Amino acid sequence: MLDRLRKSLASFLDSTRAEKTTREEKRTHNLFEAAAAYISACADDDQDRIDETVTWVSPEALSFGVSELACRAVIALARERDESPQTVARSLLGLPAA
Repeated sequence: MLDRLRKSLASFLDSTRAEKTTREEKRTHNLFEAAAAYISACADDDQDRIDETVTWVSPEALSFGVSELACRAVIALARERDESPQTVARSLLGLPAA
């Protein structure tokens, strides 16, 4: 009887450890971390990393994070170049000055 109880307890503990390992493997990423990893993977043309990062957050969250990253990058470049954000954004996209 004690042997059955021990096996049952061992089985339960093993399943608990498996759940913990699964949760650790599915570490949650915040949307800014996902956006930064996605953009850097795109810049490096690394399809494997792109495919991985798109699974970290929802498509909507990734889109918001990429948009926020773009805004912050344009603002930083504008300050660095002493130009308007609009001028910098158009320049980055290869558009003529407005």
